[in-house]
Amino acid sequence: MSGDLAARQAELVAALVAGGPLPPGFAAAPVEAARRALRRKRAGDVARHWPLLAAGLGADWPAVFVDWAAGRPTNGSLRDGWDLARELRDRGTLPPLGADELAGREAANRYDGRGTPRRRRLPALARTGGAVVVQFAGRVRLLRPAPR
Repeated sequence: MSGDLAARQAELVAALVAGGPLPPGFAAAPVEAARRALRRKRAGDVARHWPLLAAGLGADWPAVFVDWAAGRPTNGSLRDGWDLARELRDRGTLPPLGADELAGREAANRYDGRGTPRRRRLPALARTGGAVVVQFAGRVRLLRPAPR
């Protein structure tokens, strides 16, 4: 009996957070409402780890995140934000504030998109727009050319 319960719970969790199909015996409307609420909560958690990305997207942040998160199980707020920022960068839609934040993270940490981000020990550079992010001895600095 506990195996059946565990399987049903896993199906419900998959339907709520990973885009899985609606399990038998559950009403579609309440599950969809819970799914939307969980994605909005997840967007808030990611915004706390990626405040410049969220601020750069402004009022579009919740919709952009929820659309991206649909069908994706969470990897944690830090990694979710990182993955979203990289995807937006690849599509050419990453706002400048988000690009600065991503470049800072990329300079300070190694992240392969699968495992846990790890601090860099050696100096590193990352580019964003017309700026360069430098990481040396654990400190990250964003360097912009002087305005003309």
